[in-house]
Amino acid sequence: MARMYARRKGKSGSKKVVRNKIPDWQLLKEKEVIKKIIELKKEEKSKPEIGLILRDSYGVPSIRLTTGKKLQEILEENKFSEAYPEEMMNLIKKAVNLRKHLNQNKKDFHNKRSLQLTESKIRRMGKYYIKEKKLPEKWKYKPKEAELLLR
Repeated sequence: MARMYARRKGKSGSKKVVRNKIPDWQLLKEKEVIKKIIELKKEEKSKPEIGLILRDSYGVPSIRLTTGKKLQEILEENKFSEAYPEEMMNLIKKAVNLRKHLNQNKKDFHNKRSLQLTESKIRRMGKYYIKEKKLPEKWKYKPKEAELLLR
């Protein structure tokens, strides 16, 4: 979403090397990786944290390559599904914090614009997740309900 609201180019970065086989130096096998994922989720780690821990501490470059499934699929199979997608919850938290800030600082126009952009991302993401059937069809973003959702 780099160019939707700004005149700048998108962020550049390194590309992940696509491999078709598990590297020789990887120590953990498929079942061990799944056990580690479940163990880390029980410690209430988020999905990005689980991926970083597996990569940095256990030398697992790709969960999908090792297990043949995405991290989300493994968590759903082991009944760790969430009511709302994690990326949407992060945006909702951001919007709630911006709204609190704007209640105290009425003239902060930069953050007012940031709140508009964040809430539009939430609505767009909501449409996508409704289409993918991860949210109910009648779901709609409401700022007052978002505050209650985070509590």
